[in-house]
Amino acid sequence: MKIAVIGGGRNDEHLVSLASAAGIAHAVRQLGWETVALTIDEDGVWRDRSGAVLSSSRAVEQLMRCDVAFPALHGVHGEDGAVAGLLELCGITYVGSPVRAGAIGMDKWLTKLVAAAIGIRTADGILVPPGATTPTMRIPLPVVVKPATGGSSNGVSVVMDPSELHGSIADARRSGATVLVEEYVRGREVDIAVFRDATGQLRLGSTLEIGVRAGGVFGREAKYDGTARFTLPAEISPSDDEAIRAAASALYNAMECSGVARFDFFVTDAGPVLNEVNTSPGMTEQSQVPRMFAAVGTGYPQLIAELVEAARVTEPMGATA
Repeated sequence: MKIAVIGGGRNDEHLVSLASAAGIAHAVRQLGWETVALTIDEDGVWRDRSGAVLSSSRAVEQLMRCDVAFPALHGVHGEDGAVAGLLELCGITYVGSPVRAGAIGMDKWLTKLVAAAIGIRTADGILVPPGATTPTMRIPLPVVVKPATGGSSNGVSVVMDPSELHGSIADARRSGATVLVEEYVRGREVDIAVFRDATGQLRLGSTLEIGVRAGGVFGREAKYDGTARFTLPAEISPSDDEAIRAAASALYNAMECSGVARFDFFVTDAGPVLNEVNTSPGMTEQSQVPRMFAAVGTGYPQLIAELVEAARVTEPMGATA
Protein backbone atom coordinates (compact mmCIF):
# COMPACT_ATOMS: atom_id res chain seq x y z
CA MET A 1 0.00 0.00 0.00
CA LYS A 2 0.92 3.63 -0.44
CA ILE A 3 0.28 5.74 2.69
CA ALA A 4 0.31 9.55 2.69
CA VAL A 5 1.51 10.89 6.06
CA ILE A 6 0.61 14.55 6.63
CA GLY A 7 2.54 16.52 9.26
CA GLY A 8 3.18 20.07 10.38
CA GLY A 9 0.20 22.39 10.35
CA ARG A 10 -0.59 26.08 10.61
CA ASN A 11 -0.60 26.42 14.39
CA ASP A 12 1.54 26.39 17.53
CA GLU A 13 1.69 22.57 17.57
CA HIS A 14 3.59 22.42 14.28
CA LEU A 15 6.78 20.87 15.66
CA VAL A 16 4.88 18.31 17.73
CA SER A 17 3.00 17.25 14.61
CA LEU A 18 6.26 16.84 12.67
CA ALA A 19 7.50 14.43 15.36
CA SER A 20 4.26 12.40 15.19
CA ALA A 21 4.44 12.29 11.38
CA ALA A 22 8.05 11.11 11.45
CA GLY A 23 7.17 8.29 13.86
CA ILE A 24 4.18 7.18 11.81
CA ALA A 25 6.16 7.26 8.56
CA HIS A 26 8.90 5.12 10.12
CA ALA A 27 6.33 2.57 11.31
CA VAL A 28 4.71 2.52 7.85
CA ARG A 29 8.07 1.69 6.29
CA GLN A 30 8.64 -1.03 8.87
CA LEU A 31 5.33 -2.56 7.75
CA GLY A 32 6.63 -2.72 4.19
CA TRP A 33 4.34 -0.02 2.82
CA GLU A 34 5.35 2.99 0.76
CA THR A 35 5.14 6.45 2.34
CA VAL A 36 4.32 9.74 0.70
CA ALA A 37 5.38 12.45 3.15
CA LEU A 38 3.52 15.77 2.92
CA THR A 39 4.11 18.74 5.21
CA ILE A 40 2.02 21.83 5.85
CA ASP A 41 4.21 24.79 6.83
CA GLU A 42 3.26 27.19 9.60
CA ASP A 43 2.15 29.64 6.88
CA GLY A 44 -0.10 27.00 5.29
CA VAL A 45 2.17 26.11 2.34
CA TRP A 46 2.23 22.42 1.34
CA ARG A 47 5.60 20.73 0.69
CA ASP A 48 6.66 17.30 -0.50
CA ARG A 49 9.30 15.01 0.99
CA SER A 50 12.13 16.98 -0.63
CA GLY A 51 10.81 20.28 0.70
CA ALA A 52 9.57 21.49 -2.68
CA VAL A 53 6.50 23.73 -2.55
CA LEU A 54 3.27 22.15 -3.77
CA SER A 55 0.17 23.98 -4.92
CA SER A 56 -2.99 22.91 -3.12
CA SER A 57 -4.20 21.12 -6.25
CA ARG A 58 -0.87 19.32 -6.63
CA ALA A 59 -0.98 18.24 -2.97
CA VAL A 60 -4.47 16.81 -3.50
CA GLU A 61 -3.24 14.97 -6.61
CA GLN A 62 -0.52 13.31 -4.54
CA LEU A 63 -3.01 12.39 -1.84
CA MET A 64 -5.38 10.85 -4.37
CA ARG A 65 -2.66 8.55 -5.66
CA CYS A 66 -2.37 6.98 -2.20
CA ASP A 67 -4.43 4.16 -0.73
CA VAL A 68 -4.81 5.83 2.67
CA ALA A 69 -3.98 9.24 4.14
CA PHE A 70 -2.74 9.37 7.74
CA PRO A 71 -2.98 12.94 9.07
CA ALA A 72 -0.68 13.53 12.03
CA LEU A 73 -1.91 17.08 12.51
CA HIS A 74 -2.54 18.48 15.98
CA GLY A 75 -4.44 21.65 16.83
CA VAL A 76 -6.48 24.08 14.74
CA HIS A 77 -6.54 23.83 10.93
CA GLY A 78 -6.01 20.10 11.24
CA GLU A 79 -7.25 18.17 14.25
CA ASP A 80 -10.38 20.33 14.38
CA GLY A 81 -11.84 18.64 11.31
CA ALA A 82 -10.34 20.92 8.66
CA VAL A 83 -8.15 18.27 7.02
CA ALA A 84 -10.79 15.56 7.52
CA GLY A 85 -13.18 17.78 5.56
CA LEU A 86 -10.69 18.18 2.72
CA LEU A 87 -10.07 14.43 2.54
CA GLU A 88 -13.79 13.60 2.66
CA LEU A 89 -14.61 16.07 -0.13
CA CYS A 90 -11.91 14.44 -2.27
CA GLY A 91 -13.13 10.92 -1.46
CA ILE A 92 -9.79 9.95 0.11
CA THR A 93 -9.69 7.17 2.71
CA TYR A 94 -8.05 8.48 5.87
CA VAL A 95 -7.13 7.53 9.41
CA GLY A 96 -8.78 9.54 12.16
CA SER A 97 -12.00 11.16 13.24
CA PRO A 98 -14.43 12.83 10.82
CA VAL A 99 -15.22 16.54 10.78
CA ARG A 100 -17.84 16.62 13.53
CA ALA A 101 -15.87 14.56 16.04
CA GLY A 102 -12.71 16.56 15.40
CA ALA A 103 -14.55 19.86 15.81
CA ILE A 104 -16.23 18.77 19.05
CA GLY A 105 -13.02 17.37 20.51
CA MET A 106 -11.09 20.54 19.68
CA ASP A 107 -13.68 22.73 21.40
CA LYS A 108 -13.39 21.99 25.12
CA TRP A 109 -16.70 23.72 25.88
CA LEU A 110 -18.61 21.62 23.33
CA THR A 111 -16.91 18.50 24.67
CA LYS A 112 -18.21 19.34 28.14
CA LEU A 113 -21.75 19.76 26.80
CA VAL A 114 -21.71 16.41 24.99
CA ALA A 115 -20.19 14.65 28.00
CA ALA A 116 -22.78 16.13 30.36
CA ALA A 117 -25.59 15.06 28.01
CA ILE A 118 -24.60 11.41 28.39
CA GLY A 119 -23.99 11.60 32.14
CA ILE A 120 -20.21 12.06 32.29
CA ARG A 121 -19.07 14.44 34.98
CA THR A 122 -16.88 17.41 34.01
CA ALA A 123 -15.42 20.37 35.88
CA ASP A 124 -17.65 23.40 36.35
CA GLY A 125 -16.65 26.07 33.86
CA ILE A 126 -17.21 29.62 32.58
CA LEU A 127 -16.80 30.54 28.92
CA VAL A 128 -15.02 33.84 28.22
CA PRO A 129 -15.87 34.81 24.63
CA PRO A 130 -13.61 36.86 22.33
CA GLY A 131 -13.40 40.48 23.43
CA ALA A 132 -14.49 39.81 27.02
CA THR A 133 -11.95 40.53 29.75
CA THR A 134 -12.61 39.17 33.22
CA PRO A 135 -15.77 37.09 33.75
CA THR A 136 -18.17 37.30 36.67
CA MET A 137 -16.76 34.57 38.85
CA ARG A 138 -19.07 31.99 40.42
CA ILE A 139 -16.28 29.41 40.83
CA PRO A 140 -14.04 29.66 43.89
CA LEU A 141 -10.29 29.90 43.48
CA PRO A 142 -8.10 28.22 42.50
CA VAL A 143 -9.23 27.91 38.89
CA VAL A 144 -7.67 26.63 35.68
CA VAL A 145 -7.54 29.04 32.74
CA LYS A 146 -7.10 27.58 29.26
CA PRO A 147 -7.88 28.28 25.61
CA ALA A 148 -11.17 26.67 24.63
CA THR A 149 -9.37 25.27 21.58
CA GLY A 150 -5.83 24.07 21.06
CA GLY A 151 -3.63 21.54 22.77
CA SER A 152 -0.19 20.72 24.17
CA SER A 153 -1.20 22.71 27.29
CA ASN A 154 -0.39 25.95 25.46
CA GLY A 155 -1.78 28.91 27.41
CA VAL A 156 -2.91 26.81 30.40
CA SER A 157 -2.35 28.14 33.92
CA VAL A 158 -3.61 27.71 37.48
CA VAL A 159 -4.84 30.92 39.08
CA MET A 160 -4.50 31.11 42.85
CA ASP A 161 -5.13 34.84 43.37
CA PRO A 162 -7.84 37.10 41.86
CA SER A 163 -5.17 39.55 40.70
CA GLU A 164 -3.75 36.88 38.38
CA LEU A 165 -6.98 36.16 36.51
CA HIS A 166 -6.88 38.98 33.95
CA GLY A 167 -3.28 38.22 32.95
CA SER A 168 -3.94 34.49 32.71
CA ILE A 169 -6.91 35.07 30.41
CA ALA A 170 -4.73 37.30 28.21
CA ASP A 171 -2.05 34.58 28.11
CA ALA A 172 -4.60 31.91 27.17
CA ARG A 173 -6.03 34.14 24.45
CA ARG A 174 -2.69 34.05 22.63
CA SER A 175 -3.49 30.41 21.88
CA GLY A 176 -7.21 30.85 21.17
CA ALA A 177 -9.70 33.74 21.12
CA THR A 178 -12.21 31.98 23.40
CA VAL A 179 -11.07 31.11 26.91
CA LEU A 180 -12.39 28.61 29.45
CA VAL A 181 -12.16 29.17 33.20
CA GLU A 182 -12.72 25.93 35.13
CA GLU A 183 -12.81 24.83 38.71
CA TYR A 184 -9.55 23.28 39.84
CA VAL A 185 -10.22 19.57 40.25
CA ARG A 186 -8.13 17.90 42.91
CA GLY A 187 -7.40 14.43 41.66
CA ARG A 188 -4.94 12.19 39.88
CA GLU A 189 -4.53 12.61 36.12
CA VAL A 190 -5.41 9.34 34.40
CA ASP A 191 -5.79 8.91 30.64
CA ILE A 192 -6.98 6.14 28.36
CA ALA A 193 -7.06 5.68 24.57
CA VAL A 194 -9.72 4.07 22.38
CA PHE A 195 -10.00 3.07 18.73
CA ARG A 196 -12.44 1.02 16.68
CA ASP A 197 -10.70 -1.78 14.78
CA ALA A 198 -11.48 -3.20 11.36
CA THR A 199 -13.98 -5.66 12.87
CA GLY A 200 -15.97 -2.84 14.46
CA GLN A 201 -14.85 -3.62 18.02
CA LEU A 202 -13.67 -0.91 20.42
CA ARG A 203 -10.09 -1.47 21.57
CA LEU A 204 -8.89 0.21 24.76
CA GLY A 205 -5.31 0.61 25.89
CA SER A 206 -3.99 0.53 29.42
CA THR A 207 -4.86 3.36 31.74
CA LEU A 208 -1.93 5.76 32.19
CA GLU A 209 -1.34 7.97 35.21
CA ILE A 210 0.65 11.19 34.84
CA GLY A 211 2.79 12.28 37.74
CA VAL A 212 2.06 15.98 38.29
CA ARG A 213 3.13 18.05 41.29
CA ALA A 214 0.30 19.28 43.52
CA GLY A 215 -1.20 22.50 42.19
CA GLY A 216 0.53 22.13 38.84
CA VAL A 217 -0.47 21.25 35.30
CA PHE A 218 0.94 18.75 32.84
CA GLY A 219 2.55 21.48 30.77
CA ARG A 220 4.10 21.58 27.29
CA GLU A 221 7.68 21.27 28.53
CA ALA A 222 7.01 18.14 30.60
CA LYS A 223 5.02 16.61 27.74
CA TYR A 224 7.89 16.75 25.29
CA ASP A 225 11.20 16.94 27.16
CA GLY A 226 11.16 13.31 28.36
CA THR A 227 10.81 14.17 32.07
CA ALA A 228 7.14 13.21 32.44
CA ARG A 229 6.46 10.33 34.84
CA PHE A 230 3.95 7.79 33.55
CA THR A 231 2.54 4.81 35.44
CA LEU A 232 0.94 2.03 33.37
CA PRO A 233 -1.51 0.75 34.32
CA ALA A 234 -2.64 3.55 36.60
CA GLU A 235 -2.76 2.49 40.22
CA ILE A 236 -6.46 3.12 40.71
CA SER A 237 -9.31 1.09 42.13
CA PRO A 238 -11.15 -1.45 39.95
CA SER A 239 -14.29 0.69 40.19
CA ASP A 240 -12.48 3.82 38.95
CA ASP A 241 -10.82 1.81 36.18
CA GLU A 242 -14.19 0.45 35.07
CA ALA A 243 -15.79 3.92 35.22
CA ILE A 244 -13.03 5.46 33.08
CA ARG A 245 -13.28 2.71 30.47
CA ALA A 246 -17.07 3.01 30.30
CA ALA A 247 -17.00 6.80 30.06
CA ALA A 248 -14.31 6.83 27.35
CA SER A 249 -16.16 4.22 25.29
CA ALA A 250 -19.49 6.05 25.64
CA LEU A 251 -18.00 9.40 24.64
CA TYR A 252 -16.09 7.88 21.70
CA ASN A 253 -19.41 6.57 20.41
CA ALA A 254 -21.41 9.71 21.20
CA MET A 255 -18.93 11.92 19.34
CA GLU A 256 -18.80 9.35 16.51
CA CYS A 257 -15.00 9.22 16.60
CA SER A 258 -12.86 7.16 14.25
CA GLY A 259 -9.20 6.31 14.50
CA VAL A 260 -7.68 6.63 17.94
CA ALA A 261 -8.76 9.19 20.54
CA ARG A 262 -7.35 9.89 24.00
CA PHE A 263 -9.61 10.66 26.95
CA ASP A 264 -8.11 12.53 29.89
CA PHE A 265 -9.65 12.24 33.36
CA PHE A 266 -9.08 13.33 36.92
CA VAL A 267 -9.68 10.56 39.44
CA THR A 268 -11.19 12.12 42.55
CA ASP A 269 -12.61 10.76 45.79
CA ALA A 270 -16.05 11.05 44.16
CA GLY A 271 -14.99 9.20 40.99
CA PRO A 272 -13.58 10.19 37.59
CA VAL A 273 -14.08 13.66 36.11
CA LEU A 274 -13.49 14.18 32.38
CA ASN A 275 -10.87 16.79 31.56
CA GLU A 276 -10.45 16.74 27.77
CA VAL A 277 -10.71 14.62 24.62
CA ASN A 278 -7.96 14.54 22.01
CA THR A 279 -9.02 13.12 18.64
CA SER A 280 -5.51 13.43 17.18
CA PRO A 281 -3.14 12.66 20.05
CA GLY A 282 0.65 12.61 19.87
CA MET A 283 1.81 9.56 17.93
CA THR A 284 5.53 9.17 18.36
CA GLU A 285 6.49 5.76 19.73
CA GLN A 286 7.09 7.37 23.14
CA SER A 287 3.81 9.31 23.20
CA GLN A 288 1.11 8.37 25.67
CA VAL A 289 -1.23 6.56 23.26
CA PRO A 290 1.37 4.15 21.81
CA ARG A 291 2.57 3.45 25.37
CA MET A 292 -0.99 2.63 26.44
CA PHE A 293 -1.44 0.08 23.66
CA ALA A 294 2.07 -1.34 24.01
CA ALA A 295 1.18 -2.07 27.64
CA VAL A 296 -1.67 -4.33 26.48
CA GLY A 297 0.39 -6.08 23.81
CA THR A 298 -0.16 -3.91 20.72
CA GLY A 299 3.23 -2.57 19.65
CA TYR A 300 3.73 0.66 17.75
CA PRO A 301 3.92 -0.68 14.16
CA GLN A 302 0.98 -2.99 14.88
CA LEU A 303 -1.05 -0.05 16.21
CA ILE A 304 -0.36 1.94 13.05
CA ALA A 305 -1.33 -1.09 10.94
CA GLU A 306 -4.58 -1.56 12.90
CA LEU A 307 -5.53 2.10 12.38
CA VAL A 308 -4.83 1.92 8.65
CA GLU A 309 -6.82 -1.30 8.24
CA ALA A 310 -9.74 0.15 10.20
CA ALA A 311 -9.76 3.20 7.92
CA ARG A 312 -9.85 0.99 4.83
CA VAL A 313 -13.14 -0.66 5.83
CA THR A 314 -14.87 2.70 6.20
CA GLU A 315 -15.74 4.42 2.94
CA PRO A 316 -15.06 8.19 3.13
CA MET A 317 -17.89 10.59 2.42
CA GLY A 318 -17.81 11.56 -1.24
CA ALA A 319 -16.22 8.31 -2.37
CA THR A 320 -17.58 6.84 -5.58
CA ALA A 321 -17.53 3.30 -6.89
